Amino acid sequence: MSTHKSILKSAGIVGFATLCSRILGFIRDMVIARLFGVYVYAQAFVIAFKIPNLLRDFIAEGAANAAIVPVLSEYALKRSKEDFWELANVILNLMLVVLTVLTIAGIIFAPFVVKIIAPGFVADQCKLATTITLTRILFPYLLLVGLAAYAMAVLNSLKHFSIPAFAPCLLNISLISFTLFFGEGIKGLSLGVLVGGCLQLAIQIPVLYRKGFRLKLFQNFTHPEALPIGKLLVPRLISNSIYQLNNFVDSIFGSLAWIVGDGGIAALYFAYRLILFPIGICSTSLSQVLLPTFSRYAVESDRKKLVQSLSFGLRATFFVMVPASVFFMVASRPIISTIFQGGSFDRYAVYMTADVLFFYSIGLCAYAATKILQSCFFALKDTSTPTKLSAVALVINIVLNALLMFPMKLSGIALATSLSGIVTSIILFLIIRKRISFFETRRVLVSFLKATVASLAMGLICFFVSRRMAFASTAMLTNFMHLGIVVATAGVSYIVFSFLLRAAEIEELWRWIAKKK
Repeated sequence: MSTHKSILKSAGIVGFATLCSRILGFIRDMVIARLFGVYVYAQAFVIAFKIPNLLRDFIAEGAANAAIVPVLSEYALKRSKEDFWELANVILNLMLVVLTVLTIAGIIFAPFVVKIIAPGFVADQCKLATTITLTRILFPYLLLVGLAAYAMAVLNSLKHFSIPAFAPCLLNISLISFTLFFGEGIKGLSLGVLVGGCLQLAIQIPVLYRKGFRLKLFQNFTHPEALPIGKLLVPRLISNSIYQLNNFVDSIFGSLAWIVGDGGIAALYFAYRLILFPIGICSTSLSQVLLPTFSRYAVESDRKKLVQSLSFGLRATFFVMVPASVFFMVASRPIISTIFQGGSFDRYAVYMTADVLFFYSIGLCAYAATKILQSCFFALKDTSTPTKLSAVALVINIVLNALLMFPMKLSGIALATSLSGIVTSIILFLIIRKRISFFETRRVLVSFLKATVASLAMGLICFFVSRRMAFASTAMLTNFMHLGIVVATAGVSYIVFSFLLRAAEIEELWRWIAKKK
């Protein structure tokens, strides 16, 4: 229980930081949506920012966490500080080389990359030229945020979470400030991203130095532990590349305006940004905190505590993410109209984005559970299993995209993503249940079922409440008040139904609050 409290405390810090980042992200997206709608500049920014951003997750954040954190966590337990920082410097030197090469290549081959990811843009030369220019300007962000991700991985392995978690807030603040200052056009967007990347890295450097880091640039590229990291990294890179191909597949299909409608790429972006809100606050923050914990128990061969921590992570995820999924489905249109409608973001954009949000929400719980399950695989130093399943998800997504986009247009792309995510999550769960002895399957399933029943009851109440609220396009403050009432109704009703169903998670939370008092 003390371990769970420690995990909750650290996850709470990361979750609060993520909440701040997501709120700032909402403001950022509101500014972009109202200035550019779902049209040329918005679509150009989504593609241009997506390429280095997805490569960041591919090379830096996702791969770095999967490969670096388990090895460094083990190293911090067993070796001296000098050995730890020597290994950290070798990793930094190797990452610098890789990220620099990728950045230069991205700038050179930007036209080719844009045409592959957004083939629908070729028919519109203005949109294509704008996207290529913006892509070239934004590619150095990959280098900046890659180094920031390295700093985060090192600090997380030392169980320092707060500063790395707050770093993304600076990107959003920078984007909001520069976009508002320069207005329409690409100058504000470009400066906002690049300055934000610098700030994300800069805020973590003093903490690294306080922990004992000393820069030894390009002095050493070899280390005995570099090979184990490489063995973990290569499958994770393949896994991440397949996962990112899912995003690219969505972009490719979404750019086909003559099939899915104009503005498809921007609508997919704005809807998915909302999906990332609960994922970031709950699942990402929890998986980020659980990874070092899983790694420690794996090193110590303490399978009982590993099982308990994994069970706890899944149950906490279901308790938050199942109601979030139902709420987004029920209130998709009020949410989109309240947050984004206005300026260039017209009713057409609202209806398109709301439909996409509805179908993305179907897979919300699965996306979150997958992050927790993958963290456990990474801690066990198994990156090949998630890689294989990512390949399966990619094939499913491509097939379903091709089948569903004609009858359902843009909504079919979102539904395809959800269904492929659900399949991946279920298979990961079944594999980890077989691999770990005495897994608490019944406890996890009961938790999921109770969360589902309570969420459906909550969704029914929210549906009737939202129907009685007027969400006018010209009354922003009123819309936010009405949406706040719907959110409050959802929260209260879910808590009530959870108590009625005697959900273990709400009872544990209540006992913890009572002790604090």
